[in-house]
Amino acid sequence: MAHAAPSTFGRHRQSADLTHLSRGAYVRPLLLGLVYGVWAAFMKRQMGPVDAGNVFYGILCGVLFAGIMFALARIGPRLKREVHAAAYGAFGGIAVGYLHSLTNQSVLKAVVVGLAVAFGVGAIAFYRYYTHED
Repeated sequence: MAHAAPSTFGRHRQSADLTHLSRGAYVRPLLLGLVYGVWAAFMKRQMGPVDAGNVFYGILCGVLFAGIMFALARIGPRLKREVHAAAYGAFGGIAVGYLHSLTNQSVLKAVVVGLAVAFGVGAIAFYRYYTHED
């Protein structure tokens, strides 16, 4: 009497379906982009009156920030953990360094702040990806 082969019912491996994204995949970049845009517009304003140029500048900065963050969230998991962490570190360092450059401080100080943030974000991201490896 022949027996049926054991089945793997309920053990289907989930593929990387990129067509369906959770709500968090859209909400996090949008909220952080909104905060970044408001912060950039406030820094660019330099305590002067709010005008249309500041508003459009904030919208532009927020949209760029959210777009890059969304792209990193989509592309990042396909990268090696070192490259993934370095990408987030570079993104964080550039973003904070640019905001610091809007304060009319020296460019060297903005670079130092950006590099410090990049190193910190990269180290934290690497630790997270290294300890949560599948």
